[in-house]
Amino acid sequence: MKTVTIYTDGACSGNPGPGGWGAILIYGAHKKELSGGEAQTTNNRMELTGVIAALEALKEPCTVELYSDSKYVIDGLAKGWAKGWRARGWVKSDKKPALNPDLWGRLLDLCEKHTVNLHWVKGHAENEFNNRCDQLAVAESQKYK
Repeated sequence: MKTVTIYTDGACSGNPGPGGWGAILIYGAHKKELSGGEAQTTNNRMELTGVIAALEALKEPCTVELYSDSKYVIDGLAKGWAKGWRARGWVKSDKKPALNPDLWGRLLDLCEKHTVNLHWVKGHAENEFNNRCDQLAVAESQKYK
């Protein structure tokens, strides 16, 4: 299987409000930037959408090294929270509804297709790819102001 490195970030101006996401896919010497946004969304939805869009861009099952500054995304996957929510009909352990089940469902399906290794990175720090994803996400969110 090919190994692809993916960086993602989401941004929202107001929460909810106009939002954007950015992703960078790296395979060998190849690098591809993706981005998009929505007029009315939340930061967490944009974080999830960036990861989903990046994984959906892969044309075959891959080993993915996924880097995100979103604890919501990383912990939701790494700690098994999202799988538990799905198993309980999108209900959290505190009996409250899980947020964003539409996106979590898509993401869990993609994580079954690909081998995804999760890496949390500090946001707005010295990681050039995370910073570039943030620039892409913010630029997309500003299109909806």
